[in-house]
Amino acid sequence: MILTVTLNTALDITYRVRSLRPHASHRVSEVTERPGGKGVNVARVLAALGHEVTVTGLTGGATGRVVQEKLAAVPGVVDALVPLSGATRRTVAVVDERTGDTTQLNEPGPTVTPTEWSAFQEAYETLLASASMVALCGSLPPGVPVGAYAGLIRTARSFGLPVLLDTSGEPLRRGVAARPDIIKPNADELAELTGSHDPLRATQDARRRGAGAVVASLGPEGLLAATREGRWRATPPTPTRGNPTGAGDAVVAGLLSAWTDHLPWPARLTRAIALSTATVLAPVAGEFDRGTYEELLGLVTVANETSAA
Repeated sequence: MILTVTLNTALDITYRVRSLRPHASHRVSEVTERPGGKGVNVARVLAALGHEVTVTGLTGGATGRVVQEKLAAVPGVVDALVPLSGATRRTVAVVDERTGDTTQLNEPGPTVTPTEWSAFQEAYETLLASASMVALCGSLPPGVPVGAYAGLIRTARSFGLPVLLDTSGEPLRRGVAARPDIIKPNADELAELTGSHDPLRATQDARRRGAGAVVASLGPEGLLAATREGRWRATPPTPTRGNPTGAGDAVVAGLLSAWTDHLPWPARLTRAIALSTATVLAPVAGEFDRGTYEELLGLVTVANETSAA
């Protein structure tokens, strides 16, 4: 079982409008609500690929109840979320149908009490006993210690489990020092972590700081990976327009899926790129068409990156 952790779960709300204009009133053509937060999105993709996956994290209030109701309708995903007294946040994506661009509004999330944080840690440790791999994903809600991911990584490693970390800022910096097996920053997060805007140099620096492997998302340019086995650059077949919401989470799901299938790094990156691209092309954010994904698997380019870092 793959365990995904989303400390700051969300109800993802997507509005589609004909054309988004500042200072104007808009008629919404379609509204979609989905259980969200990065780890929840990752779990949804993993389940669609046929993996056993359990979601844990924190949720509460009326919004949290909606999240859990909708999560119960996702085939293959087990809900092990821990209750909060505060209300789960909402995120709002506004899709401009004319340009295809998406504007995102993210609430900060509820304040977590020390008692609630302790309860989560106990539940997390119980779940690790039946897990094969752990993904720690997303932002930290108010009240959760900034070093939370570092502690969760050390706990998972005490069970002998590989860990993927996908976060940013100070939680990422502290988490890397706990030696996760994989981190998946985007280019800006990687530059903030290392101080370098050269992605190749930055991925190597992040490995020196403690990450076993670094897979950096470079947007339309694909992925850059620095690992113990080597360095690779993976690129999608063509520039893709669509809704990028959930594309980074599809990358994480692809990496987890390929890791559990014991694939070599080039094949892991191929799976991650194909899933991400298929997600961007899908009409509903965070979904993917299986046929499109399988077609893209044969079109992704993965090349050795031999330049010195």
